[in-house]
Amino acid sequence: MDADIVGLAESLFDEATGTNERRLLVLSGEREEGYDALESILDALPVAITATTLVGPDDRLRCEYLPQANASDLLGTTRDVVALDAHEGLRPNALGKVIGAVDGGGLLVLLTPPLEGWPDRSGEFDESLAVPPFSLADVTGRFRGRLVETLRAHRGIGIVDLDAEQIVDDGLTNPAPRPSREQEPSLEAPTNTRFPAETYEACLTGDQANAVAAFESLLEGTEATGATDETEATKRTQPGAVVLEADRGRGKSSAAGLAAGAMAAAGLDVLVTAPQSRNAAELFDRAGELCEALPDVDATVDPARRLETAVGGRVRFLEPTDAVAQLEDADVVIVDEAAALPVSMLESLLEADNVAFATTIHGYEGAGRGFSVRFRDRLAGSDHEVAERTLLEPIRYAAGDPVEVWAFRALLLDARPPVESLVEDATPDSVDYRRLEPDDLLADEHLLREAFGLLVLAHYRTEPNDLARVLDAPNLEARALVHGDGDGTESQGDGSRNGRVVSVALLAREGNLSPETRTMMYEGDRVRGNMLPDVLTSQLRDESAGEPAGLRVIRIATHHAVRSRGLGSRLLECIREEFSSETPRVSDGERDRRPREGIDWLGTGFGATPGLLEFWRENGYRTVHVSTTRNDASGEYSALMLAPTTEPGADLHDRHADWFARRFAALCTDALSDLDPDVARALLRSVDDAAAPRLELSDHDWRVVAGAAYGPGLFDVDPEPFRRLIIRYFVENPVEIDLTEREERLLVLRALQARGVSAVAERLGYHSTGQCMRALGDALRPLVDRYGGDAALEERGRFADG
Repeated sequence: MDADIVGLAESLFDEATGTNERRLLVLSGEREEGYDALESILDALPVAITATTLVGPDDRLRCEYLPQANASDLLGTTRDVVALDAHEGLRPNALGKVIGAVDGGGLLVLLTPPLEGWPDRSGEFDESLAVPPFSLADVTGRFRGRLVETLRAHRGIGIVDLDAEQIVDDGLTNPAPRPSREQEPSLEAPTNTRFPAETYEACLTGDQANAVAAFESLLEGTEATGATDETEATKRTQPGAVVLEADRGRGKSSAAGLAAGAMAAAGLDVLVTAPQSRNAAELFDRAGELCEALPDVDATVDPARRLETAVGGRVRFLEPTDAVAQLEDADVVIVDEAAALPVSMLESLLEADNVAFATTIHGYEGAGRGFSVRFRDRLAGSDHEVAERTLLEPIRYAAGDPVEVWAFRALLLDARPPVESLVEDATPDSVDYRRLEPDDLLADEHLLREAFGLLVLAHYRTEPNDLARVLDAPNLEARALVHGDGDGTESQGDGSRNGRVVSVALLAREGNLSPETRTMMYEGDRVRGNMLPDVLTSQLRDESAGEPAGLRVIRIATHHAVRSRGLGSRLLECIREEFSSETPRVSDGERDRRPREGIDWLGTGFGATPGLLEFWRENGYRTVHVSTTRNDASGEYSALMLAPTTEPGADLHDRHADWFARRFAALCTDALSDLDPDVARALLRSVDDAAAPRLELSDHDWRVVAGAAYGPGLFDVDPEPFRRLIIRYFVENPVEIDLTEREERLLVLRALQARGVSAVAERLGYHSTGQCMRALGDALRPLVDRYGGDAALEERGRFADG
């Protein structure tokens, strides 16, 4: 029968509007037929074209258009209808962002190839997974297959087979009537508040009112304390920060907007920033509405994201970089969609005395969890007094919204590791090592959710795209440690799931590249999916670095309830054992001994911190490079480490370890001049001690060094021999030298990084520059004693007894 597609869309839209929920309509079939149906639907629905967005490869309709790569533009905005064209490929991150932009009562339309064949149809995103030496033919369609299953299984999703002209599923839920917002009892405005009562009367949930109230803590650091008695008007003695976290649709941006409007009405200057201006649209709308509702507040609103009140208050938007430059001019800074900004930018914004961060959780930003995993640690270690609120009750759409329920399952946005009670007695001796094959993960939803949930919670870069990579990318592998299921049952090790995931690692095959690919990389072309060979080849000019085959640990995560028990180390040990076992393999006509999986090295790369460097060093990995710029997501300099498993891997490691140790001192006075001294110490300590550079100091060099250590000599006259000696000390780390951490930081700051004496003395707590320089000489003495030649010892003898 002919399908009444327009009638179905109208019914879904009416049901969504009547329940303040959202609905999803899948138009499956040929692309042109899908667009014909979509245009008819848009003509029939009572939705303004200005409230509609098309996301896809072509600008084909009269409404707003965005390519999938720019789906982040929708963050912080709401649309009545969003259509996503997935015919040329689907980016999971883009899908998450698009879903989050559909307002309550709205409709998401998904244009797809025929659902039966869609999993086998490659697209643009699949091409990004075909990393050398693999081809597009090696990429699977498991993610799309799972997505199709969820579309068919979940309520509130209509599916139309355009080719067969059939409605496969009308998606109608026929819900019982529910009261509208106007019929629900109004919230009672809190008393004894500093913001006007109208601010709280505009809130739609108790969650939102509590979030707005949290912003009042920022008034303590401004002139608008709101106190009526001078004795109460004492300002906070430390900076203040507010953190609002919520899933999409909970009203966090609206809460921030109401608070911003109340502050502007009190005469304060509120600076707002976000990844883009449109991301803050909801915030400015709510601020403007409040100021219009407040009596005796004359406010003007500029379309260019600016609100001003007659009493001198204002709410203004600046791009993040410009906002950082003007922090001192603002009374309060509000950062919306904070998790979509790099950690380094968030740290810069934390310089504000009064700052609020509003952010979405569960991955809608598609930018990972840099805010939750990395930045929250920075915030906790800052001087700010932090008020935290989490908004749970939906505002933009009703609780239990079918599209949200579907999205959380389809993209594993709410994936969680097993509950603590099931794993709390796990130890390295109680767990089994498991290969997490993609088909096994698809067959066991609990196993998939537990493994992916660990990755999401433990790493700042895990995102919806990673789910597709785990299931489809030919270069990726996953391994885990599983613990008994709580009934005393052990894991069978045969793919059947009788255990709980307590530690998981995501691994990427790299290297093993053809001569042609290696040449392209050396000459500047980017080769996807080969991070370690790419850096070693293109930046460090080693054209053969991509020849050995490697396995990079991309992520490793251990359940929070059982950390510090050695489980992460046990997992790495098992991985090394698996990929280091040797079996004969014929290569180029000659018998060669190679690992069973053809792996020459294990490696990793991460934002360098002392703790992480120590963890990897203890597990046999050694530093061969550190980046010369900070990573945008982590805010750290990235370290690359290798653990060779064969002779070719050892050759690769050895030459790069030698080069790194040789050049590190020069980097410290240039690109790494702001490197934390504790990170510098840990980096050098994690270099293989065989790479400790030869000193080869002349007799004159030794007299200069020993003279500064024991006599009246000066470091400043010739820093170079001092630096070579200090590098040798840190890399070799001789047990007979027992310097304090303070002395080692002094060696890094003053000698390696050439920081000024006054700045070093102040940072390390020396009473004067003279004391600082004497301490430097004292720290050098055991190094001279350990490494010095005859000239050094002779120089020492002239002054040691005096």
